[in-house]
Amino acid sequence: MAWFIGIDGGGTKTAFAIGKEDGAAVRCLQRSGCSYQEIGADAVVDLLTEGVQTLLAEAGVTATDVAGCCIGLPCYGENQKMDRYMEETLAAALAPIPVRVVNDGVVGWAGSLECAEGIHLVSGTGSIAFGCGKDGKILRTGGWCEFFGDEGSCYWVGRQAMSLFSKEADGRAPKGALYDIVRSAFAVEEDFDIIEIILRDIAPHREKVAAFQIYAMQAAVAGDEAARNLYGQAASELAQLVCGIKEQLTWSEDVVTVSYFGGLFKTDDLILQPLSEILAAKGCRLQQPKHTATEGALLLAIETYK
Repeated sequence: MAWFIGIDGGGTKTAFAIGKEDGAAVRCLQRSGCSYQEIGADAVVDLLTEGVQTLLAEAGVTATDVAGCCIGLPCYGENQKMDRYMEETLAAALAPIPVRVVNDGVVGWAGSLECAEGIHLVSGTGSIAFGCGKDGKILRTGGWCEFFGDEGSCYWVGRQAMSLFSKEADGRAPKGALYDIVRSAFAVEEDFDIIEIILRDIAPHREKVAAFQIYAMQAAVAGDEAARNLYGQAASELAQLVCGIKEQLTWSEDVVTVSYFGGLFKTDDLILQPLSEILAAKGCRLQQPKHTATEGALLLAIETYK
């Protein structure tokens, strides 16, 4: 039986898996993020090449035994010139292994829904959704970048939490748990001290802005209603991504299945409860993902090259 490789690339980590036709991963490994916008295209190719070579060595498999590889890449599909460059460069670097490159959200869909009809929603540092209709057509919404998009993501909630802190500090909003949590986390003596800290240490880094979301979560759990409402607003934004796909594709059933991945969903019912309620009213059913995005990449490799 031939071997297959699946790779789930992200902004912060890249996961590799190798397996056979049954889709079960025999060997896995992890590397740092592989967004060419963050580290450059050539560094991405080097990272993926080293990861595949290490994976093969650890599994005791030669490249000629691999029928195909599917790579989910951040930003793929957003720049035709870069798409072609990544496709051609990776094909040359990983030869003789055949390579299929897709957006990292597509491997998330493949894993969470086992390549079946439905919509896959991602809310991590950014936000994006992919859907596959009954005719196999795939459509994307979201992922427009944090400057004017990524609504409902950890980055978005993190920025909203910063704004809420400023309002609670000013008295424009009642002081809730978020106010004390942020002051304590950054050990500020004066409220305005947070400005320099955020501008210097947090704002230049997407992942650090996204990580600020944890203070909103802590505040919401502690009873800060304004912080809790941020998750309701995030749910509304994420539901729009889903509905944008639902209205443009055709479906076999009246109720469309929606699955999910991403750091925001680690807040559990803070986001899942309002999102589930909104989606149910829109003719959608939220369900837990069946497999990881790495397993999804492996499934797509098998589906493509078996």
